[in-house]
Amino acid sequence: MRNRLLPLLIGLMAGVLLALGFPLAASQAAAQQQRVVVDRIDDTTRFAALAQFVTARGEGTPIDSADAERLHTLRTELDRYQQLYGISAGVFYRDRAAMAAAPAGWRMPTSGELHDAYYSALLGRRAHDPEQVWPWQQRELAIASPIVRDGDVVAVVVTESPTGALRARILHGWMLLIAGELVAMAVAVLFAVRLTAWVLLPVAKLDRVTHDIATGRMASRVGASGGPPELRRLARSFNEMADNVEEVLEQQRAFVADASHQLRNPLSALLLRIELLGLELPEGHTEAESVKEEGQRLAQVLDDLLGLAVAERSGVHLAVTDIAELVRGRTNAWEASAERDGVALRFGAPGDGGTVEGWADRVALSSALDAVLDNAIKFTPAGETVAITVEGGPDQVVVRVADSGPGLAEDELERIGDRFWRSARHQNVNGSGLGLSIARALLSQGGGAIAYAKREPHGLEVVLTVPRTAPVPTG
Repeated sequence: MRNRLLPLLIGLMAGVLLALGFPLAASQAAAQQQRVVVDRIDDTTRFAALAQFVTARGEGTPIDSADAERLHTLRTELDRYQQLYGISAGVFYRDRAAMAAAPAGWRMPTSGELHDAYYSALLGRRAHDPEQVWPWQQRELAIASPIVRDGDVVAVVVTESPTGALRARILHGWMLLIAGELVAMAVAVLFAVRLTAWVLLPVAKLDRVTHDIATGRMASRVGASGGPPELRRLARSFNEMADNVEEVLEQQRAFVADASHQLRNPLSALLLRIELLGLELPEGHTEAESVKEEGQRLAQVLDDLLGLAVAERSGVHLAVTDIAELVRGRTNAWEASAERDGVALRFGAPGDGGTVEGWADRVALSSALDAVLDNAIKFTPAGETVAITVEGGPDQVVVRVADSGPGLAEDELERIGDRFWRSARHQNVNGSGLGLSIARALLSQGGGAIAYAKREPHGLEVVLTVPRTAPVPTG
């Protein structure tokens, strides 16, 4: 969920920053250009004031001394302006003839932005909103102001400014804006990470505790943590549900244990009476033996039920244990039973007698191994081998018990370990179907697990795992 929520928050915040950044960048560029436009308008207005009273018109037109002085002043100001700022400026009559221009010989073009500004001024409109200049555009900024005499536009003052400095200022402002956006984005990412961690902390704890309960550690609970009120309330509700489930399971286990214990005594008495009754029957009477076998099978089921209930209710006493030594001891203990059935047990551990340590309850692990070895010997034909190996990994110790029996199909592998389940092909083999369930219950209490896989070319491989470090308490 973190991998989905965090990118979503970052994407939303990035979208908000970009949505604010683009209009701000455009506004900043427009403000920079508007300052330049205002300056050019002021300049054209000043030149228009100088040119308003120049009445001379072209070469050969009579000109008095005052008019000549005003025209000289206008040309001097235009030249000085062009040399100082590098901006072309000129005054043009309605027929595009130049009254004065700097640089000398500058003429009004027949098209383009300057031409459009000139004709707009001829209509009496002062240029105040030219097209926006962007940093990537190589163009000039044209401003025109009309010269009005007796209510008529007699000439137009135009300026054509290079935009290099303007574009540099806009770009510099954008760089500062981008830097600010990056800082804001970094803060937003940090905020998103903290917000995601705060929101998902109860979820992570809930997920971990749910996994613990699913694997048999029913005492696990969600501890108090931060997060939204709804998730804290969910954690409290989950703890209440877990308490109720554990109470119900405890009642069920107590019932199974009590029922198994209470039924065991009358069943033992019944088997004794059946045995005594069998002594009175004639030789070759098979019904009594059949009844006795069924009674013994029922007694085995009751013993296994009692063992399962005890395994699920008993606490664990974890300690650093030499797993290799323990497995070697249980293998030796089962050798006599295996030899009786004609099965060979082959044990292997790294280092030829070296230690492989892990955290386990010796009694629980020994009982789980007994259940697995009993099952392996039971289903392995005479003359075949059961291989037991111990492997030490970085996080866990792995014990493999591989038999050479008929094995199980894929759909049967999914059900193995369920209580009372037995393959339809193995119904004639003695057993209650509770041995592997007991092994799973014993292992799960100490943080271990049991898994099953096919063995090639035939057989079943049972994999028991125990942690190499002490399990971290949950809650």
